[in-house]
Formats: sequence, C-alpha cells, structure tokens
Amino acid sequence: MSPVGTSVVQVTATDADDPTYGNSARVVYSILQGQPYFSVEPKTGVIKTALPNMDREAKDQYLLVIQAKDMVGQNGGLSGTTSVTVTLTDVNDNPPRFPRRSYQYNVPESLPVASVVARIKAADADIGPNAEMEYRIVDGDGLGVFKISVDKDTQEGIITIQKDLDFEAKTSYTLRIEAANKDTDARFQSLGPFSDTTTVKIIVEDIDEPPVFSSPLYPMEVSEATQVGNIIGTVAAHDPDAANSPVRYSIDRNTDLERYFNIDANSGVITTAKSLDRETNAVHNITVLAMESQNPSQVGRGFVAITILDINDNAPEFATDYETTVCENAQPGQVIQKISAVDKDEPSNGHQFYFSLTTDAANNHNFSLQDNKDNTASILTRRTGFRRQEQSVFYLPVFIVDSGSPSLSSTNTLTIRVCDCDADGVAQTCNAEAYVLPAGLSTGALIAILACILTLLVLILLIVTLRRRKKEPLIFDEERDIRENIVRYDDEGGGEEDTEAFDMAALRNLHVVRDTKTRRDVTPEIQFLSRPAFKSVPDNVIFREFIWERLKEADVDPCAPPYDSLQTYAFEGNGSVAESLSSLESISSSSEQNYDYLSDWGPRFKRLADMYGTGQEGLYS
Repeated sequence: MSPVGTSVVQVTATDADDPTYGNSARVVYSILQGQPYFSVEPKTGVIKTALPNMDREAKDQYLLVIQAKDMVGQNGGLSGTTSVTVTLTDVNDNPPRFPRRSYQYNVPESLPVASVVARIKAADADIGPNAEMEYRIVDGDGLGVFKISVDKDTQEGIITIQKDLDFEAKTSYTLRIEAANKDTDARFQSLGPFSDTTTVKIIVEDIDEPPVFSSPLYPMEVSEATQVGNIIGTVAAHDPDAANSPVRYSIDRNTDLERYFNIDANSGVITTAKSLDRETNAVHNITVLAMESQNPSQVGRGFVAITILDINDNAPEFATDYETTVCENAQPGQVIQKISAVDKDEPSNGHQFYFSLTTDAANNHNFSLQDNKDNTASILTRRTGFRRQEQSVFYLPVFIVDSGSPSLSSTNTLTIRVCDCDADGVAQTCNAEAYVLPAGLSTGALIAILACILTLLVLILLIVTLRRRKKEPLIFDEERDIRENIVRYDDEGGGEEDTEAFDMAALRNLHVVRDTKTRRDVTPEIQFLSRPAFKSVPDNVIFREFIWERLKEADVDPCAPPYDSLQTYAFEGNGSVAESLSSLESISSSSEQNYDYLSDWGPRFKRLADMYGTGQEGLYS
C-alpha cells in the first residue's frame, strides 16, 4: 500500500576504468525486469515503486533485473546486471470474514460440561499478528450455557458447554458469534469494519437417561424398639426422558449385608426387616436403586441415611473388672476400692447411676458401700482382723440403677481378696496356699530342683551325642574294607562284540598245529610232549576236541609267571612311597622242595596241590 516513488533499495556498480578519462567510468542504471511495478534512478541506482497500492495478497514477491552501463549508457559501453528480490510486507488491510452465514451442530444431552461442541473459523487474508482475532457470543439464548474461546495456534473459535444440557428442558440453542481482529490499522478503517458475525444453532439430542431421585440424600430416623415391618420413610425417583417410563426400586444389598431393611418395588416405601439395635450400629447408610421398567439397564442411585434412635434397653455395669484387695491388718472404715459404672445407652456421659448393696449383703459385717453421688461409689471395711487362713476371698454383690425411663438395674459382683501387706499397705501375697510353703518346699528350693533336673538332661544328651560320634569311624572302616576286596565275576557276553572276537573259519580248521611250549609255573626238569594233529572227523567232534586242546594249553600256558614269583593282581599306580620289591629267589631243584602239605589245606588249595604235589607228573601224561 506504499505510494508511488517510495524508495525500496539502492544498487551500486563500480568501474575499474580511470574516472578522469572521458566517459569510460561514468555508469548509468536501467531496469530490465520488474516494470511497471518498480523503477530505478539512472544516476544513483535507487529503486522506487512505480505503481500505487500494490497488494501483498495478490503477489507478495517481485524479481528485478538492474543493468549498469558505462560510457553514460551510449553504444559501445560495457554493462553488468544484478538481480534484486523485493518482498511486500503485510499490513492489516483485510477484515475477518466467516465463510458461512450460519452453522448447525447436533450434540447429545449427556455431553459433560467443558466438552467441545464445535470449532468455527473466520478467514483473514492477512498473516501474522494482522490475522489474530477474537471471538465472542454477542446474542442468542445460549448465553450462559455455552462459551467460546480462541485457539491461538489455528485462530479457530472453540464452542464448549458451560452447563448440563437437558433435552426435556430445551431442545435447541441459537448463538450469534462475532469474530474481530485484535489489532487494527487506522489507515485502513475506510475499507470497512474489521469484524464479522455468524449464527450457530445447536440441536440437543435426546438419549435414554437413568431415573433421577428427587433428593440426593434422604435422612430418616427410627427407634430401635420399632417392630419388624414398620414404615421408616419413602424415596421417589422419575424417568427424566419424554417417555417417562415407570420406575422400580430395590436396595443395593452390598450396603445392607444384614438385610435390616426392605423397600417396596413400586412405591419406594422403606420398612424394617429385622430388629434394630443402636448399640450395634447407630447409623445405616444404604443405597436405593431405581431402574426403568422398560429398560432395566438404566439405573439411578439414591442414598438413604437411617439413624437409630436409642431406648433404655441396657442395664448399667461395672466400668472395668476390678481387682480388689484388703490387707489383713486393715482398719474399720478404710476405703479399699472406688467403683464406677457404664451404660451402653445414650447419652454416654449423661447417665446418673445409683449404687447400693443388695438386700442380702446390706447387713454383712465385713464391708459397706458408700454412694458418692457422682456416678462412683466407695467400698469400705467394717472390721479388722481379716485372716487368709479363715477366708481368703469375699464376694460382694453391688446393685446399680440408672436414671433412664424406665430405669434399668443390674447386680455386679465385686471380688475381694485378703492379702498380706507391708507396713505401707502394699499387698505382698494374696494366695492362701502361701502358708503351706514353709512346711514343704520354698520357692528357692523348687528353682534349685528344676535347675538340677535341667543340668542332668543336658549331660545325658551330651553323652549320647559323643557315643554316636565314636561309632561313626567303625562303620567307615568296615565300608573301606569292603571296597578293597577283589570281587570275581563272569561276563557271559553274547553280543556283537563277542561274536566278532573270533574267526569261525579258524575254528573249523582241521589241522591245528600245536607247538611244544615250556611251562614256567613248574620246575624246569618237568618236560612233556605235544599231541599229534587231529585227523578229519565230523564237525561236532572237531569242535569238542578243539575246545579241549585250548583248555589244556591254558593250563600249561608258558606265559604264566613262575611258580616262585610274586603275583600282582592290580596296578596301583606310579609314585608309590614304598620302594619296588625284587624277585624272590627259589631253590635250584624241585627235589629239595616238598609240596605235599598243600593237600592238607582243604578244597580251596586243591588247584595248587594238583600243580605242585607228587601227582603232577601224571596230570599231563
């Protein structure tokens, strides 16, 4: 909106030629692109506006090409160009305008307060602060029910609910809303008002609502002496919908677990279902449910507080269980106990109690009662010389009456024990059995006996534990001996490994060559001859003879250790602490050694007796 000739910017060109020599350095400026909106001063290079009232909303940016030419712009001069970008800044010259003259929105009546109903926006061609606006409700029957605010990011008007909607009360609302710029420019007021208005109609939709009670809380009172079935009070609820469906009532049993009360489903009348006791529960808070007959899912809740009124139905009693004692040296008229009473009925601290002894106890010669007129009474002695040997306990019946209407009374028994007291009147012992102790065992003696028994039990337990520990090493040695025994066992085999351990073709060989081998387990003088080879015979005979031959070769195996050598049956490992033992020397001739005594050792040594006895020569002959 700038006037013609407004200076925009100045461009400058330099020429390296000598300015004092002719026109070589004299530069003039001209505009090659950007007309007719802008012009340039030929001598100064100042760019100016050439048209009035340029509109940013129509075009906000222009590209100019400026030429600088020496030789005062004449032919033959040298030239250079530059580009200039001109951006138009915004002014508040456009008022806000609603795109529509009216709007309509539907909302359910159950929409909560502060919920958004709608968003509306007035258009403004300006940008930045010039486009900021405010909204307000200027007219309509929705004033106070709805309000409008602005979203600073989007410049929208936000319509929200201020009060609860009720279709049955009002079905629609009309709002007249105005949008206006926050800041205006006085230079452009002639362009028209910088505000606009529109109409918004809000239709309230009906929904099925639960029944509503006429009061949020129903306080009721009933005496605890009322009879079962008596009426306590009535609650009322109605269907707020246009259909106005009938309502049925019930009690939420989670709030009345003991079922003290009932309610009529049609009328809402609450009655007692059980006997009431204020001392058990003084106030009953129950919840009453109201539901539509045609739609039981619509449930309303009402709250009832039933206060139980007190009657005088509890007799007074001792305030506590008294432990009363009297000294053997008590004097007549001495106060030995002060008693008080309580009553569960109301008022808890407003009763007046009256104390006295029962008729049977009024004339006793031991104790008397004095009513202090302040809901307390004093028990006094009437004589001296109480003896535990004669009577260790006295029972005094006390009669208590309250001031209720009608008044109630009770008889409470006060237990008084006779005690041995010190000079200050402090009881030392009140047990009548204490007189027997000197003739028997004192308390210290009993403690000593118990200590001795406990010590004896500990010693016995210690001895048993030590004996068990001594037996354990014996068991360990026996187990160790068992582990060191060499156990002989036979493996009968029969698996694949056994069948592959020999060649059947070799077993069927008819010609077995048996070389004569020298035995080392007998004396060297003994010699024997080998048997001739087998001849061709049937297979079963060949197999039997083959087995017999193998048994004989095993008996005379020359690889067996010498008869006088040390036999080793197990490898015990290397690094033994003991040194190795050398072979034992034997006598040179078997004639000098007699082995006949082996036959006297029994069947276990029969094998040795056969090998080294006198009959060994005939064994292999």
